[in-house]
Amino acid sequence: MKDIGSVSKKTGAAPTLKYDICIVGNGAVGKAAALGLAQAGLRVALLGMAPAVTAATSPDAWDTRVYALNHVARSLLSTVKVWDALDPARVCAVEGMAIKGGTDSAAGTLTFDAYSAHVDALAWIVEDGNLNQALDAALKFASNVRVLSGRVTSMQVEATAATLLLESGETVDAALVVGADGAQSWVRGQCQIGIDYRSYKQRGVVANFACERPHHGIAYQWFTENEGIVALLPLPGQRVSLVWSAPEALALSLLEEPLSQLAARLSNLAGDKLGQLQPLQPELAQAFPLSLLKTHALVAPRVALIGDAGHVVHPLAGHGMNLGFGDVTALIRVLAERGARRVDGDCGDERVLARYARARKEEILLMQMTTDGLERLFGVDVGPLRLLRNLGLNLLNNVPVLKRQLMTHALGRTADSE
Repeated sequence: MKDIGSVSKKTGAAPTLKYDICIVGNGAVGKAAALGLAQAGLRVALLGMAPAVTAATSPDAWDTRVYALNHVARSLLSTVKVWDALDPARVCAVEGMAIKGGTDSAAGTLTFDAYSAHVDALAWIVEDGNLNQALDAALKFASNVRVLSGRVTSMQVEATAATLLLESGETVDAALVVGADGAQSWVRGQCQIGIDYRSYKQRGVVANFACERPHHGIAYQWFTENEGIVALLPLPGQRVSLVWSAPEALALSLLEEPLSQLAARLSNLAGDKLGQLQPLQPELAQAFPLSLLKTHALVAPRVALIGDAGHVVHPLAGHGMNLGFGDVTALIRVLAERGARRVDGDCGDERVLARYARARKEEILLMQMTTDGLERLFGVDVGPLRLLRNLGLNLLNNVPVLKRQLMTHALGRTADSE
């Protein structure tokens, strides 16, 4: 790929590459940002090579890491010509959701369905590999993006640009640096942006199973009394993907036991809805720690944070990736509007970055409060509180206006346009 940034040379030094935007971190959110910003006419450098993404070797080999992408995510991926590049045989539309406030028959219930929401689907379950392969393919044809490998060793912010020094000795100058480098963000640390961090003392256990009965596109979620939150997400065919937010001791136990034993646990939980579950080949379960991370700021001079670099939430609502794609959508929009607002062409202008931060503040805060509040509420197993939880779920389920508000937020702000 040819270099789309300008190059300046200093005597006895490696060349300096000049771009409008430099994105540090090329996970799915960083890649989508690179494509969208380049499509908006900006010269983009994407730093930090991710491990090669390998396709599943057979139809029965499914990624343990999947995402429930909402309408905002789909709209962004469609705009950057990635959505139609996904393997459709490995994407499953979520037609409905069934949430239980416990494991017994008296537990409160809350249900949603795409028909009532007047949309074609509530969300789409997409594998990590399928998503990243489509993004990588699009990047190969993006004329305004250069992908650079190598670690960044230092960053210096000045009045007109930020300068990043690479391990190779190359220097990158950019009007704006976008931190897309995850929860342990190096960019955020360089800006000395503080964080509030809380471990949930839980791990997300993920694995895939075949189910005896069809799931009909329904995503199931159980708030158990003392074993965390269990979600079974629909995959194409009679398959489901498990995301179990389990207390650490239980999570370790689940990882140590045979996957057939975990399948038996889930079969008992799902009852007659899915029938008996069987581990998909190859049998694999993984786990990752769960935490809440709030940054004290989403921007700094010539820096904007997106994705997990700017916020981490509990996965019980499945919106971590969607929040990241929402960041990308907002950043593209405010940069595209900077000329219309008579701000000069500097995409790192503090007024532009302030508008980005304001655009994202409400949604991020609401999602943090919602997921953290639900985790706290259902993490306490006290009789009277359990009764109130069940009453609350049943009330929500029977008040259409409240259900519509919840669905509108979960679908994303572009839901009405679908």
